[in-house]
Amino acid sequence: MIEIKNVQTMDGRKIDYEVKGEDRVIDGSGLVLIPALIDPHVHFRTPGLEHKENWETGAKAAIYGGITTVFDMPNTIPPTITLETLKEKKKLIDQQLKAVDIPLRYGLFFGADKNHFDEIPKVKDQIIGIKIYMGASTGGLVMDDDQSLETVFKLAAAHDLVLAIHAEDEKMIQEREKKYHAHGEIRSREVAISATKKALALAKMNKTRLYLVHITTKEEIELIAQAKKEGVTVFAETTPHHLFLNVETSKEQVNPPIRTKEDNVALWEAVKSGMIDTIGSDHAPHTREEKKSGKIPSGVPGVETTLPMLLNGGLSLNDIVRLMRDNVEKIFRFPKNDDVVLIDLNKLAKVDHLKTKCGWSPFEGRLLKGWPVYTILKGRVYELVS
Repeated sequence: MIEIKNVQTMDGRKIDYEVKGEDRVIDGSGLVLIPALIDPHVHFRTPGLEHKENWETGAKAAIYGGITTVFDMPNTIPPTITLETLKEKKKLIDQQLKAVDIPLRYGLFFGADKNHFDEIPKVKDQIIGIKIYMGASTGGLVMDDDQSLETVFKLAAAHDLVLAIHAEDEKMIQEREKKYHAHGEIRSREVAISATKKALALAKMNKTRLYLVHITTKEEIELIAQAKKEGVTVFAETTPHHLFLNVETSKEQVNPPIRTKEDNVALWEAVKSGMIDTIGSDHAPHTREEKKSGKIPSGVPGVETTLPMLLNGGLSLNDIVRLMRDNVEKIFRFPKNDDVVLIDLNKLAKVDHLKTKCGWSPFEGRLLKGWPVYTILKGRVYELVS
């Protein structure tokens, strides 16, 4: 039994707390206990892109971020679009987690591919949801024709699966590539708004459970709010980099792009009001060398820094747990667990010495107050020492 002595709860009470697991006593004085978090949006790059990340380094980064469950995306090499590629991916993941002795909990998204629709019924009980890329991103999975899109919305509804959407209009992107060179102009807010409108209309028509990932603009939030009023089953996610960065403070390239200060404000308001349902890191690492190359890949690491960044963003612990535990469990019907995290709200540390394989962060060098210091996963204690 793990005994945590004199720890503070989220409502300020001091308690002794017990968790099933190894025999250990932890002095919780000065620490706050919260349920361990879930990151519903990561790219741990296995298989095929392990030079950027794998589940050995990704699991370490997650644990250091107070996260014991992750949902991984399908845009790997090969992409996860068949029962066989799903089985092979799970085998590799389990091998890598065993190698570092971190039994990280995970769910896997299945990639929607117009040539493999018949695979969806085969995997429906083994996946966390289906992922559609309406705009191209890392890995080449993209679905940009209306007939195929509607087929997937119908399939997801028929099998009661969450349909996660990367909402960028690919045809608009291709048209704008002929006119513009800047990443933010090619993948403009109009590109995101157009795809979000289409996804919401399809979800309404087909009664699909829709999960819109990495929402970035004020207009998308307004569309989502209206859809919710109309009874559409839609859930919205945003990311730390879209909450904290804007075009005036960062030149970081991501898909969809960093937006304006006004969008930052709108996103924060939506997070606090509950219009945004979850926060996912969209942990999408590329190496430093790749990020300095001629054609800069779009994506940033984040699983390790999401919790400390949110602790410095004005959210309460209850808000963070709602956004990164309670809501995620409800939306994806994910089993509850007794994993917990102990946080030192007074710990001052810079974002550095990262565990992610790519070794960098868009928040690198920031001095943050409040960090997880113990993560307890499946009865194992991980003491987080920088």
